[in-house]
Formats: sequence, C-alpha cells, structure tokens
Amino acid sequence: MYEQIQQSVAFLKKVFQGQTPDAALVLGSGLGPLAEELENQIAVAFGDIPHFCCSTAPDHAGRLVLGQLAGKTILCMQGRLHGYEGYTPQGVSYPIPVLKALGAKAVILTNAAGGICTDFSAGDFMVIDDHINFTGKSPLTGTNDDKVGPRFPDMCHVYPKALRDIADEAAKQCGIPLHHGVYVGVNGPQYETAAEIRMFRAMGGDAVGMSTVFESIAASHCGLSVLAISMITNMAAGITGNALSDEEVKQMANERGQLFRTLIRQIITLL
Repeated sequence: MYEQIQQSVAFLKKVFQGQTPDAALVLGSGLGPLAEELENQIAVAFGDIPHFCCSTAPDHAGRLVLGQLAGKTILCMQGRLHGYEGYTPQGVSYPIPVLKALGAKAVILTNAAGGICTDFSAGDFMVIDDHINFTGKSPLTGTNDDKVGPRFPDMCHVYPKALRDIADEAAKQCGIPLHHGVYVGVNGPQYETAAEIRMFRAMGGDAVGMSTVFESIAASHCGLSVLAISMITNMAAGITGNALSDEEVKQMANERGQLFRTLIRQIITLL
C-alpha cells in the first residue's frame, strides 16, 4: 500500500505543481459547491489518479481540487466514495493516507446524516464526537503496511477535542447552533428500518449515515487528525412516521448547504 500511495502522491505533486495543502476537506452532500469557491484552483478527476476509485454517487463530482480558501491552501475531495457503490473499505478510504502524504495536517469530513436524537431537527449540524462502526467491516482488514500505520491503531482519540473546540468557536462566531453526538456508520444504500433506529438510539447513537467511518479509521491509522461534521438532512426512520426519500435529503442539503459552507469556511479560518 505504501508504494501505491507514493505513486498517487508523485502524480498529484506534478498536477498541483508542488503545492502543499494546509488541510483537506471531504465534501459530502450539499457541500460540493464549496470547491468552486477555491481561488487559483487546480482540479483532477479521481479516475485520472493512480489507484483511486471513481465516484458514482449522485451529486458527487469525483474530483480533487486544490486552491486557496480563507487564507489557507486547501485540498478538497469534491465528492467521496461509498461502500454501497461496490467498493471495498480499502478503496473507499484510500484517498485519506494520500492526503496525509501530500502534507495535510488535518482532514475535515462532512456528510449528510439521519437524525436519531429526538432533540435534533432536519437542517441541524452535529460535530461527531465519536462513532459506532456498524458496517461489520474495516479498511484495515488484511496485511498491514507498517510504513502507513500500526497494525492495531488506537481509536479513542479519532476526533481530537482541539479540533472540535475550533468548530464550536467557529459556529459561535457565525451564530450557527451546533450539536455534538455519536455517528453510526452503516453500509446502505437502503435506509434503516425503524427497529434498527431504535437499536442505534439504545446503543448511544445520535445520527446515522453511509459514509465517514472508513475514512476516520484510515485517518487514525495514518496519524491524520479528523474533524467530522454531519448535516442532519432528515430524521431517521420511525421518528416522524414519514417515509424516507433521497429527494428529501437533497432538498434539505440544498436549503442548508450555504450555511454549512459558511461554517466550514470559518473553521478553516481558525485552523
């Protein structure tokens, strides 16, 4: 894996003309347009990068974009990869150690999620304090490459408090309410049943989604600090009694996307 990462990095250094990112962003639903705000941007499609998988999810552009935002050099994944697209956990998370090897000091992961906590409402934002990996899978399964990370990485400090405090301060400065909670990662692509949501709540889950956990595990493995924020685009199954739909998720992501992008820009300013 180390050799593959170095091949990806060598290719990207040429594309990005040797520029080193201060931080990386993984842009989930509703945040893709943030990449268009980067100044002096250089973009490359996932499919052109050695060993990267191609994004097939709707509204995920599948590009790496480097540029300046809020006075920092930022490398954006405009869209991400998911297990439900048929990719392995290793394929989904592969870009993360590449971001680290390119020089990023931290990665901000964003996603759209279903609200489990009944104190939440659709349109809220939640900092992920911890996660529950309910996929039954790990990107670290198989032979470990010690040059990338340890065989048994600690998972107690995946989301450092210092970065979560920055998110709180940024939200305060922007006047944006910000929750904290536990994210439950599932495979999808089907939405959860009401019984599953009741189980997740009993387990301590506050939001549920189909991404993020593989990336967070890979970041912990390679020593890359993570800040992860969910947009609660809908309340999870059984809470409101309404059927869930992708259109509902897209509509809320579009409605709250601009405010979400405002929060991310302010976080980058404070990094």
